[in-house]
Amino acid sequence: MANTKVISFANNKGGSGKSTTCSNVGYCLSTLGKRVLLIDGDMQMNLTLSFFDEERSLALAKSGENIYTAVTEGKDISAFILNTGYPGLDIVPSSTLMSGIEFELFTKWQREFILKKSLAAVRESGKYDYILIDAPPTLGCWVMNIMCASDYLVIPVEASPWGLFGLANMFEFYAQVKTISPNLSLMGIAITKASERKNYFRQTLDTLSEWEGVTLFKNYIRVDSAIEWAQDNSKPVMVYKKNSRSAGEYMELAKEIAEYADR
Repeated sequence: MANTKVISFANNKGGSGKSTTCSNVGYCLSTLGKRVLLIDGDMQMNLTLSFFDEERSLALAKSGENIYTAVTEGKDISAFILNTGYPGLDIVPSSTLMSGIEFELFTKWQREFILKKSLAAVRESGKYDYILIDAPPTLGCWVMNIMCASDYLVIPVEASPWGLFGLANMFEFYAQVKTISPNLSLMGIAITKASERKNYFRQTLDTLSEWEGVTLFKNYIRVDSAIEWAQDNSKPVMVYKKNSRSAGEYMELAKEIAEYADR
């Protein structure tokens, strides 16, 4: 029986490090011998751009070989899977057309479960150990689709004065999704862009630690210029600079996520 775990990375606040966390955790899991499928659900295409240069990413967006086509036409997502160029790590790219996905979903039957249906065949095949989905920074029907298709939710939160803004809305939305998808679990909050020298880093940890029923991952991601340079080169940070601090931090976070998912 297939035991594929689906994990979504979501936060309604932009700049939280969702795509960066999703891409690097995915790559780290693949280096640990896991078979991983990434799904780019954001019109900004940052997850796609993490592996392909801008020219190819835009070509994929226009070609129809992307998540937008799969969802709007109700197709099996298997036909839209591409290899990232790294062993054991595949991706379903996004499209700028995702900006209109809410309108497209509005009239669909059982619209909250369209992505779940598209994923059914590949999930049941057991081809992948993990499917990681990068959600857009919104709270609407599409993000509800992503969460309904998932077993676990990871919320990346930036350790900054504005990082916690709107997080209460995120938790309320998660609670709403649970009413129609009760098997979804909040795995935890991943702290990103942390700087231990700044007071608001400790304030962020203290505030989140006080939230009842919310788990903080032990491993957090500190500010590191290697991450930005890796993004600029469309590579995971472990590929761009294997010995960087952030490469090690993403690896430890990936291990922590895998340990939780495989309980």
